[in-house]
Amino acid sequence: MQHCFVVDDSEIIRKFTRLIFESLGFRVSEADGPVAAMERLSLESPDYILVDWRMPDANSIEFISKIRALPLAQRPHIIYVVTEEEPREIKRAMANGADSFLLKPFNREIIEMKLAEIRVTA
Repeated sequence: MQHCFVVDDSEIIRKFTRLIFESLGFRVSEADGPVAAMERLSLESPDYILVDWRMPDANSIEFISKIRALPLAQRPHIIYVVTEEEPREIKRAMANGADSFLLKPFNREIIEMKLAEIRVTA
């Protein structure tokens, strides 16, 4: 079973994302920020990590770099989740370890398309 890890300060977004991924057969973990996420990532190695671009008291791009520095059992696909298409910000995230990005708001169909796109490029 594939594992998706959602890192977002919004409980509503985490729960909504959990419902979508669980309906697609994924095991889902969540964290409300980088500190809690790093603790979880020391114990588990997900297939996908969704990282919100704006979290209070956190720099998401630095967080992505920290994830990439971890000695994980497998290299997770990091999806940078943004609320507006900001090319410079997205480019910075990709340069620091994100593999792709996802624009909010999203739904199950958009997630399915993103996962299909990832599988084709993998």
